[in-house]
Amino acid sequence: MSAERSDAASGPAAPDAALGGGPTTGELGEIAVLGRILPRLSSGDHALLGPGDDAALVAASDGRFVVTTDLLVHGPDFRLAWSTPFELGWKAAATNLTDVAAMGARPTALVVAIAAPPTTPVSTVEGIADGLREGLAALAPGAGVVGGDLSASAVLTIAVTAFGDLEGRAPVLRSGARVGDVIAHAGRRGDAAMGLALLFSEATDAAGEPDATLAAALREREPDLVRAQLAPSPPVGAGIIAAEAGATSMLDVSDGLARDGRRIAEASGVAFDFDSAALGSDAARVRLALAGGEDHGMLATFPAGSDIPEPFEVIGRVVDGAGRMLLDGRDIEADGWDPYSGWDGRAG
Repeated sequence: MSAERSDAASGPAAPDAALGGGPTTGELGEIAVLGRILPRLSSGDHALLGPGDDAALVAASDGRFVVTTDLLVHGPDFRLAWSTPFELGWKAAATNLTDVAAMGARPTALVVAIAAPPTTPVSTVEGIADGLREGLAALAPGAGVVGGDLSASAVLTIAVTAFGDLEGRAPVLRSGARVGDVIAHAGRRGDAAMGLALLFSEATDAAGEPDATLAAALREREPDLVRAQLAPSPPVGAGIIAAEAGATSMLDVSDGLARDGRRIAEASGVAFDFDSAALGSDAARVRLALAGGEDHGMLATFPAGSDIPEPFEVIGRVVDGAGRMLLDGRDIEADGWDPYSGWDGRAG
């Protein structure tokens, strides 16, 4: 597995899809596996004490810190036939960094727990570590992995807890949007959902099971869309930019603009009216932007008349109507990703 640093704008180059051979986690045991993982990781610039004790010590410049956690589970969240271990590590970093950034905080540290079947090749866990390290270096320079845990499980599971420093700023909450604010977004819209749709339509076998060979061919044809789903490169730095520009509310878009927008609208007691012309070139792209998830862009509101900072683009306005979602003034459903209703029960 290559540890070559990747460009944050384009995402990581796809390493080899299969990591086989070599000892397994069950053969080596926890201590030996940790001995192979930890040298692959960096504690970052904010750790006062990294891995090796019962807990890490991370600096917080103003005495407060932001914390969030997220899971990636084989089946509902990823398919091993499609994702490389490197991509899993990268995505585990990206999906947590954006939650920290959406509060207006600078990501400082991750704690990562991995549960895997004992038959898992150690090279797979090493690949995850490489992806974590390179994802942090590209998306949140200075942040690092400061600890975690290993365990056995029937399915591969990656649990990440992320920490962030507000650096004296007030947190940007979901409850601050006001009627008259403009709605703005930074990042890709609908590309991850399109990539996932392509994987399901073109990278499954006759029985509907994920197929690594077909996925490799799809990567050749649609590298950007596949990468947008399997290893997204969200605009993590846009969170601080928005906070410093006076954003009144913000969150990261993991479940689609409509579903995540409704979370702000309900918390703020307002309605969101999206502009279809700003969301896509045709009706299909607009639907993907509204209902597709996992682009992990930043959705924020700003006071009317304020300068909207780059890389944000205005995509609508805040209007009266608690919790309603509208498109060009007409009500729409807040469709989006839901792990309990969106998963078909397969793994692959």
